[in-house]
Amino acid sequence: MARIAGIDLPKKKRVDVGLTAIYGIGRHQATEICTKANVDVATLTDNLTEADVSRLREVIDGEHKVEGDLRRQVSANIKRLMDLGCYRGLRHRRGLPVRGQRTHTNARTRKGPRKAAVKKKRIGGKK
Repeated sequence: MARIAGIDLPKKKRVDVGLTAIYGIGRHQATEICTKANVDVATLTDNLTEADVSRLREVIDGEHKVEGDLRRQVSANIKRLMDLGCYRGLRHRRGLPVRGQRTHTNARTRKGPRKAAVKKKRIGGKK
């Protein structure tokens, strides 16, 4: 099993697709990494040799920021925006969409499930 950047690559997938399991690597970067490491894109992750894995690991470690380092950088950027108190930081703090989407309807992913309306009970009889 190929293990790169602390992630086990999925079995029986092409190398370029398997590399996308690593946080920070998409399809385009995965194909570029394979060409730089002289690894055929069509090979399956099960069929990778130790030499192929080590070449892939060297290219990724040398040229790309992935997994823990990238996650830390992204969270530090968001924390910086929140500390500044800018508009984007306030949206992050409130858990609302950051990039200008409408919130009157939709935005349920950021806002969470709908909250039920609270009805007040009337005290006394009919009027």
